[in-house]
Amino acid sequence: MRFRLLVIVLFCSITASVKAQLYPVFSQYYFNELMINPAFAGAHVQFSATATYRNQWINFPGAPRTLSFTAHSSFFKGKVGLGLMVNEDKIGSYANQDITMSYAYKIKFPKATLSFGIQGMLYMINADFSSLKLKSTGDPEFVPYNEVVPNVGAGLYYHRKNFFAGFSVPYLINSKFTSSGLQTSGTGLEQFRNYFLRSGAIFKLTTNGNIKANPSIMVRFQEGQPLSMDLNNSFIFYDVFSAGVSYRSGDAIISMVSLKLSEKLYFNYSFDFTSSGLAPFSSGTQEIMINYRAKITSAHKNLGCPTYHNYRE
Repeated sequence: MRFRLLVIVLFCSITASVKAQLYPVFSQYYFNELMINPAFAGAHVQFSATATYRNQWINFPGAPRTLSFTAHSSFFKGKVGLGLMVNEDKIGSYANQDITMSYAYKIKFPKATLSFGIQGMLYMINADFSSLKLKSTGDPEFVPYNEVVPNVGAGLYYHRKNFFAGFSVPYLINSKFTSSGLQTSGTGLEQFRNYFLRSGAIFKLTTNGNIKANPSIMVRFQEGQPLSMDLNNSFIFYDVFSAGVSYRSGDAIISMVSLKLSEKLYFNYSFDFTSSGLAPFSSGTQEIMINYRAKITSAHKNLGCPTYHNYRE
Protein backbone atom coordinates (compact mmCIF):
# COMPACT_ATOMS: atom_id res chain seq x y z
CA MET A 1 0.00 0.00 0.00
CA ARG A 2 2.84 2.38 0.86
CA PHE A 3 4.56 1.49 -2.41
CA ARG A 4 1.40 2.26 -4.41
CA LEU A 5 0.96 5.55 -2.58
CA LEU A 6 4.55 6.52 -3.33
CA VAL A 7 4.10 5.72 -7.01
CA ILE A 8 0.92 7.83 -7.16
CA VAL A 9 2.65 10.79 -5.48
CA LEU A 10 5.59 10.53 -7.89
CA PHE A 11 3.31 10.27 -10.89
CA CYS A 12 1.35 13.32 -9.80
CA SER A 13 4.57 15.31 -9.57
CA ILE A 14 5.56 14.13 -13.04
CA THR A 15 2.16 15.08 -14.40
CA ALA A 16 2.63 18.58 -13.04
CA SER A 17 5.90 18.78 -14.96
CA VAL A 18 4.25 17.48 -18.12
CA LYS A 19 1.56 20.12 -17.79
CA ALA A 20 4.29 22.72 -17.90
CA GLN A 21 5.97 21.65 -21.13
CA LEU A 22 3.71 19.87 -23.67
CA TYR A 23 6.76 19.27 -25.88
CA PRO A 24 7.87 15.68 -26.62
CA VAL A 25 11.30 14.73 -25.30
CA PHE A 26 13.51 12.76 -27.69
CA SER A 27 17.01 11.34 -27.33
CA GLN A 28 17.60 10.89 -31.04
CA TYR A 29 17.33 14.52 -32.09
CA TYR A 30 21.06 13.72 -32.25
CA PHE A 31 20.34 12.11 -35.64
CA ASN A 32 17.37 14.27 -36.69
CA GLU A 33 17.66 17.95 -35.81
CA LEU A 34 14.34 18.74 -37.55
CA MET A 35 12.68 17.54 -34.32
CA ILE A 36 13.84 20.74 -32.62
CA ASN A 37 14.87 23.19 -35.35
CA PRO A 38 12.91 24.21 -38.51
CA ALA A 39 16.09 25.66 -40.06
CA PHE A 40 17.36 22.07 -40.42
CA ALA A 41 14.81 21.39 -43.20
CA GLY A 42 16.68 20.36 -46.34
CA ALA A 43 20.03 19.94 -44.58
CA HIS A 44 20.30 16.38 -45.94
CA VAL A 45 19.78 17.87 -49.45
CA GLN A 46 18.11 14.68 -50.72
CA PHE A 47 14.68 13.52 -49.56
CA SER A 48 14.98 12.23 -45.98
CA ALA A 49 12.14 10.50 -44.08
CA THR A 50 12.40 9.35 -40.47
CA ALA A 51 10.09 7.37 -38.18
CA THR A 52 10.74 7.37 -34.42
CA TYR A 53 9.05 5.54 -31.56
CA ARG A 54 9.81 6.43 -27.93
CA ASN A 55 8.60 4.36 -24.96
CA GLN A 56 9.42 6.46 -21.91
CA TRP A 57 9.72 5.11 -18.35
CA ILE A 58 8.97 1.49 -19.23
CA ASN A 59 6.52 -0.26 -16.86
CA PHE A 60 5.40 3.06 -15.35
CA PRO A 61 1.59 3.55 -15.53
CA GLY A 62 0.54 6.41 -17.79
CA ALA A 63 4.11 7.20 -18.90
CA PRO A 64 4.64 9.02 -22.22
CA ARG A 65 4.68 7.08 -25.49
CA THR A 66 5.54 9.09 -28.56
CA LEU A 67 5.40 8.30 -32.26
CA SER A 68 7.01 10.78 -34.65
CA PHE A 69 7.37 11.05 -38.42
CA THR A 70 9.48 13.67 -40.21
CA ALA A 71 10.25 14.25 -43.87
CA HIS A 72 12.26 17.02 -45.50
CA SER A 73 14.19 17.86 -48.65
CA SER A 74 15.93 20.73 -50.43
CA PHE A 75 14.56 22.44 -53.54
CA PHE A 76 15.50 25.21 -56.00
CA LYS A 77 19.14 24.13 -56.36
CA GLY A 78 19.50 23.61 -52.62
CA LYS A 79 18.48 27.16 -51.69
CA VAL A 80 15.22 26.20 -49.98
CA GLY A 81 14.33 23.41 -47.56
CA LEU A 82 10.80 22.16 -46.88
CA GLY A 83 9.87 19.87 -44.01
CA LEU A 84 6.95 18.07 -42.42
CA MET A 85 6.68 16.68 -38.88
CA VAL A 86 3.80 14.72 -37.34
CA ASN A 87 3.85 13.68 -33.66
CA GLU A 88 1.49 11.70 -31.46
CA ASP A 89 2.25 11.90 -27.76
CA LYS A 90 0.23 9.93 -25.18
CA ILE A 91 0.64 10.81 -21.50
CA GLY A 92 -1.81 9.37 -19.01
CA SER A 93 -5.27 10.67 -19.90
CA TYR A 94 -3.94 12.99 -22.60
CA ALA A 95 -3.43 12.18 -26.28
CA ASN A 96 -1.72 15.03 -28.11
CA GLN A 97 -1.02 15.34 -31.82
CA ASP A 98 0.74 18.04 -33.77
CA ILE A 99 1.38 18.70 -37.46
CA THR A 100 4.23 21.05 -38.36
CA MET A 101 5.33 22.49 -41.69
CA SER A 102 8.85 23.94 -41.92
CA TYR A 103 10.49 26.31 -44.39
CA ALA A 104 14.22 27.08 -44.49
CA TYR A 105 16.06 29.57 -46.67
CA LYS A 106 19.74 28.78 -47.18
CA ILE A 107 22.67 31.09 -47.78
CA LYS A 108 25.54 29.07 -49.23
CA PHE A 109 29.22 29.83 -48.70
CA PRO A 110 32.12 27.96 -50.36
CA LYS A 111 32.41 25.47 -47.48
CA ALA A 112 29.40 26.19 -45.27
CA THR A 113 25.66 26.89 -45.24
CA LEU A 114 23.58 29.20 -43.05
CA SER A 115 19.84 28.46 -42.85
CA PHE A 116 16.99 30.59 -41.54
CA GLY A 117 13.90 28.58 -40.67
CA ILE A 118 10.29 29.15 -39.70
CA GLN A 119 7.52 26.68 -38.95
CA GLY A 120 3.76 26.66 -38.54
CA MET A 121 2.05 24.15 -36.27
CA LEU A 122 -1.40 22.87 -35.49
CA TYR A 123 -1.47 21.40 -31.99
CA MET A 124 -4.36 19.08 -31.07
CA ILE A 125 -4.98 18.02 -27.51
CA ASN A 126 -7.49 15.40 -26.41
CA ALA A 127 -8.16 14.93 -22.70
CA ASP A 128 -10.18 11.87 -21.70
CA PHE A 129 -10.52 11.22 -17.96
CA SER A 130 -12.99 8.32 -18.25
CA SER A 131 -10.39 5.79 -17.08
CA LEU A 132 -9.71 7.69 -13.85
CA LYS A 133 -11.45 6.66 -10.66
CA LEU A 134 -12.59 10.03 -9.33
CA LYS A 135 -14.33 10.52 -6.00
CA SER A 136 -16.36 13.35 -7.48
CA THR A 137 -17.54 13.73 -11.07
CA GLY A 138 -18.33 17.42 -10.74
CA ASP A 139 -14.78 18.77 -10.87
CA PRO A 140 -14.55 21.09 -13.93
CA GLU A 141 -10.84 20.31 -14.30
CA PHE A 142 -11.71 16.69 -15.26
CA VAL A 143 -14.24 17.41 -18.00
CA PRO A 144 -13.12 15.76 -21.29
CA TYR A 145 -12.25 18.22 -24.04
CA ASN A 146 -10.61 18.58 -27.45
CA GLU A 147 -8.78 21.65 -28.67
CA VAL A 148 -6.87 22.61 -31.82
CA VAL A 149 -4.47 25.54 -31.45
CA PRO A 150 -1.97 27.03 -33.93
CA ASN A 151 1.57 28.04 -33.09
CA VAL A 152 4.72 29.20 -34.86
CA GLY A 153 8.44 28.72 -34.35
CA ALA A 154 11.79 29.81 -35.77
CA GLY A 155 15.44 28.79 -35.86
CA LEU A 156 18.95 29.24 -37.25
CA TYR A 157 21.28 26.47 -38.43
CA TYR A 158 24.91 26.84 -39.54
CA HIS A 159 26.85 23.84 -40.77
CA ARG A 160 30.13 22.86 -42.35
CA LYS A 161 31.24 19.32 -43.18
CA ASN A 162 32.52 18.61 -39.66
CA PHE A 163 30.83 21.30 -37.53
CA PHE A 164 27.36 22.69 -36.88
CA ALA A 165 25.63 25.15 -34.57
CA GLY A 166 21.94 25.90 -34.21
CA PHE A 167 19.44 27.88 -32.16
CA SER A 168 15.68 27.42 -32.20
CA VAL A 169 12.42 28.35 -30.48
CA PRO A 170 9.79 25.80 -31.64
CA TYR A 171 6.95 27.61 -29.79
CA LEU A 172 6.82 31.41 -30.01
CA ILE A 173 3.30 31.70 -28.59
CA ASN A 174 2.51 30.69 -25.02
CA SER A 175 -0.90 28.96 -24.86
CA LYS A 176 -2.87 27.46 -22.00
CA PHE A 177 -5.54 24.73 -22.10
CA THR A 178 -8.20 24.05 -19.47
CA SER A 179 -11.34 21.95 -19.37
CA SER A 180 -13.25 24.88 -20.86
CA GLY A 181 -10.83 25.24 -23.77
CA LEU A 182 -7.96 27.60 -24.52
CA GLN A 183 -7.41 30.08 -21.69
CA THR A 184 -4.93 32.75 -20.69
CA SER A 185 -5.21 32.25 -16.93
CA GLY A 186 -6.11 29.63 -14.39
CA THR A 187 -4.90 26.05 -14.14
CA GLY A 188 -4.32 23.60 -16.96
CA LEU A 189 -1.87 22.41 -19.54
CA GLU A 190 0.44 25.04 -20.98
CA GLN A 191 2.72 25.56 -23.95
CA PHE A 192 5.75 27.49 -22.76
CA ARG A 193 8.55 28.65 -25.02
CA ASN A 194 11.40 26.16 -25.32
CA TYR A 195 14.82 27.47 -26.34
CA PHE A 196 17.33 25.03 -27.83
CA LEU A 197 21.02 25.80 -28.39
CA ARG A 198 22.90 23.02 -30.22
CA SER A 199 26.45 22.51 -31.47
CA GLY A 200 28.67 19.61 -32.44
CA ALA A 201 31.79 18.60 -34.34
CA ILE A 202 33.46 15.58 -35.92
CA PHE A 203 37.13 14.77 -35.36
CA LYS A 204 39.28 12.14 -37.07
CA LEU A 205 40.91 9.76 -34.60
CA THR A 206 42.90 7.90 -37.28
CA THR A 207 44.82 9.34 -40.23
CA ASN A 208 42.59 7.56 -42.76
CA GLY A 209 39.44 8.81 -41.03
CA ASN A 210 37.98 5.34 -40.46
CA ILE A 211 37.38 6.12 -36.79
CA LYS A 212 35.99 9.48 -35.70
CA ALA A 213 34.65 11.14 -32.56
CA ASN A 214 31.41 13.11 -32.69
CA PRO A 215 30.89 15.23 -29.53
CA SER A 216 27.93 17.59 -29.28
CA ILE A 217 25.98 19.60 -26.74
CA MET A 218 22.44 20.83 -26.30
CA VAL A 219 21.40 23.53 -23.84
CA ARG A 220 17.65 23.51 -23.22
CA PHE A 221 15.73 26.29 -21.51
CA GLN A 222 12.01 26.39 -20.88
CA GLU A 223 10.29 29.36 -19.31
CA GLY A 224 9.53 28.65 -15.66
CA GLN A 225 11.92 25.66 -15.52
CA PRO A 226 15.63 25.36 -14.65
CA LEU A 227 18.25 25.23 -17.39
CA SER A 228 19.13 21.70 -18.54
CA MET A 229 21.91 20.32 -20.70
CA ASP A 230 22.72 17.25 -22.79
CA LEU A 231 26.36 16.24 -23.24
CA ASN A 232 26.79 13.73 -26.07
CA ASN A 233 29.62 11.81 -27.70
CA SER A 234 29.71 8.95 -30.16
CA PHE A 235 32.44 7.11 -32.05
CA ILE A 236 31.95 6.51 -35.79
CA PHE A 237 33.50 3.45 -37.41
CA TYR A 238 34.04 3.39 -41.19
CA ASP A 239 30.96 5.63 -41.68
CA VAL A 240 28.87 2.49 -41.18
CA PHE A 241 28.41 2.05 -37.44
CA SER A 242 28.47 4.41 -34.46
CA ALA A 243 28.10 3.95 -30.72
CA GLY A 244 27.93 6.60 -28.04
CA VAL A 245 26.67 7.89 -24.75
CA SER A 246 24.81 10.99 -23.62
CA TYR A 247 24.18 12.60 -20.24
CA ARG A 248 20.98 14.58 -19.75
CA SER A 249 21.33 16.65 -16.58
CA GLY A 250 19.06 15.54 -13.77
CA ASP A 251 17.32 12.92 -15.88
CA ALA A 252 19.21 10.10 -17.60
CA ILE A 253 22.35 8.53 -19.00
CA ILE A 254 21.70 7.48 -22.59
CA SER A 255 23.39 4.81 -24.71
CA MET A 256 22.88 4.94 -28.48
CA VAL A 257 23.93 3.06 -31.60
CA SER A 258 23.40 3.63 -35.33
CA LEU A 259 23.87 1.26 -38.25
CA LYS A 260 23.98 1.86 -41.98
CA LEU A 261 21.84 -0.90 -43.50
CA SER A 262 22.25 0.30 -47.09
CA GLU A 263 22.98 3.49 -49.02
CA LYS A 264 19.39 4.58 -48.37
CA LEU A 265 18.41 3.00 -45.05
CA TYR A 266 19.71 3.64 -41.52
CA PHE A 267 18.74 2.24 -38.12
CA ASN A 268 19.21 3.88 -34.70
CA TYR A 269 18.51 2.68 -31.18
CA SER A 270 18.91 4.39 -27.83
CA PHE A 271 18.22 3.40 -24.24
CA ASP A 272 17.87 5.93 -21.41
CA PHE A 273 18.99 4.76 -17.97
CA THR A 274 16.91 6.91 -15.63
CA SER A 275 19.01 8.76 -13.04
CA SER A 276 16.23 10.83 -11.45
CA GLY A 277 13.99 9.84 -8.51
CA LEU A 278 12.01 7.64 -10.93
CA ALA A 279 14.84 5.12 -11.25
CA PRO A 280 13.43 2.61 -8.68
CA PHE A 281 10.06 2.52 -10.46
CA SER A 282 11.04 2.58 -14.14
CA SER A 283 12.98 0.19 -16.36
CA GLY A 284 14.34 3.06 -18.43
CA THR A 285 13.33 4.44 -21.83
CA GLN A 286 13.67 2.95 -25.31
CA GLU A 287 13.78 4.84 -28.57
CA ILE A 288 13.90 3.36 -32.09
CA MET A 289 14.50 5.29 -35.31
CA ILE A 290 14.50 4.36 -39.01
CA ASN A 291 15.79 6.86 -41.59
CA TYR A 292 15.34 6.57 -45.37
CA ARG A 293 17.10 8.81 -47.91
CA ALA A 294 16.86 9.10 -51.70
CA LYS A 295 17.64 11.66 -54.37
CA ILE A 296 14.82 13.26 -56.32
CA THR A 297 16.38 13.50 -59.76
CA SER A 298 14.53 16.63 -60.86
CA ALA A 299 15.32 18.53 -57.63
CA HIS A 300 18.77 17.25 -56.68
CA LYS A 301 20.57 16.88 -60.00
CA ASN A 302 24.29 17.75 -59.65
CA LEU A 303 23.90 18.45 -55.91
CA GLY A 304 26.15 16.74 -53.38
CA CYS A 305 24.46 15.13 -50.38
CA PRO A 306 26.09 14.78 -46.97
CA THR A 307 26.75 11.27 -45.71
CA TYR A 308 24.89 10.04 -42.65
CA HIS A 309 27.71 10.97 -40.27
CA ASN A 310 28.67 14.33 -41.80
CA TYR A 311 26.91 17.69 -41.54
CA ARG A 312 27.61 18.77 -45.12
CA GLU A 313 28.71 17.19 -48.40
